[in-house]
Amino acid sequence: QVQLVESGGGLVQAGGSLRLSCAASGITVSIYVMGWYRQAPGKQRELVAGISQYGSTNYADSVKGRFTISRDNAKNMVYLQMNSLKREDTAVYYCNAHFGTTYWGQGTQVTVSS
Repeated sequence: QVQLVESGGGLVQAGGSLRLSCAASGITVSIYVMGWYRQAPGKQRELVAGISQYGSTNYADSVKGRFTISRDNAKNMVYLQMNSLKREDTAVYYCNAHFGTTYWGQGTQVTVSS
């Protein structure tokens, strides 16, 4: 059974930082394309950051230079370091794994206050 469990969300002031974690079980993150998505109220889910099996990364323009995705193969975990947070980063953040089949976590809420 595949599980992706996110943690690390919370309430933070604008300009602050959070680190989200995604603990994977039932899959090996090193062979999956791993990603972080987010969905704000009334908006579609969007890709925030992704990391390929080879370690290449990509980011939404809105988070470039502020967010960093990383992967720890030994711990089978993926992280999203979020710095210089803005109110518009407020959303539910989801961990995603894709390799033929796609898996989603349950999401973690990030709220940025002004």
